[in-house]
Amino acid sequence: MKEEKYRVPDKGKISLKDYDPNDASLFDGNKSDGKEALLKLNKDIEFLQEKMYAEGKHRLLVILQAMDTGGKDGTIRAVFEGVNPQGVRVAAFKTPSPLELAHDYLWRVHAQAPGKGEIVIFNRSHYEDVLVVRVHNLVPEEVWSRRYRHINEFERLLVDEGTTILKFFLNVDLKEQAERFLARVEDPTKQWKFNPGDLDERERWSDYMKAYEDMLNKTSTEWAPWYVIPGNKKWYRNWLIASILRKALEDMKMEYPAPAPDMETYHKRLLEMTLSNKDK
Repeated sequence: MKEEKYRVPDKGKISLKDYDPNDASLFDGNKSDGKEALLKLNKDIEFLQEKMYAEGKHRLLVILQAMDTGGKDGTIRAVFEGVNPQGVRVAAFKTPSPLELAHDYLWRVHAQAPGKGEIVIFNRSHYEDVLVVRVHNLVPEEVWSRRYRHINEFERLLVDEGTTILKFFLNVDLKEQAERFLARVEDPTKQWKFNPGDLDERERWSDYMKAYEDMLNKTSTEWAPWYVIPGNKKWYRNWLIASILRKALEDMKMEYPAPAPDMETYHKRLLEMTLSNKDK
């Protein structure tokens, strides 16, 4: 699978400097072609997700992490266009509530894990507890540093119980982030998304990149891999994630549930009802 070039190995170390946010090397075509290709992928994902929901056996967890303006919301809208809302939901993790803070940091996360036949997208996730918490020194290093092990074991539990996990880091650069912030400020319909505090976070860019790099190296596992997705070109980001998602769904080898017994009999009765109604 050619998309594996973006997969972070579960052994060895990677450097984010080796991942170009502007890369679009796997798609043979332009932006317009990429958007058209995404529409075809949407149809495939819609079909596979419907089958997954009907079969009711598999679970899929999609984790999206990124810096501010990285494109998490846009990815969700574009990649999951047309899916059945009965079988797909988004969980967003913001500042923990007092109730959540009274429990361990994974308590609120486990409650949002997908059930059978369900796709759940984490818009930010438990990884905030080795990112924001680390960068802002909210807990001592001896606390956040052991969370890599907790997270790996937590995700292993989910996988052992039948969940497929896909983790995507949407990789944008400083220049692209600045342009997206500016676009928000200049668009009255997008100004609500701008938080002045985001600029303070931008000042900590190098600290975040170090935290993300450690996160990728320490929590990309055989059972729950990370993908570093080039994020500057939105169309390529969406096409690439949709391609990886479709492959994961296809690999589940899903089947529709067996029909009810005597289906031919029911078919005959329904035809008779239909013809009877036409005569009235």
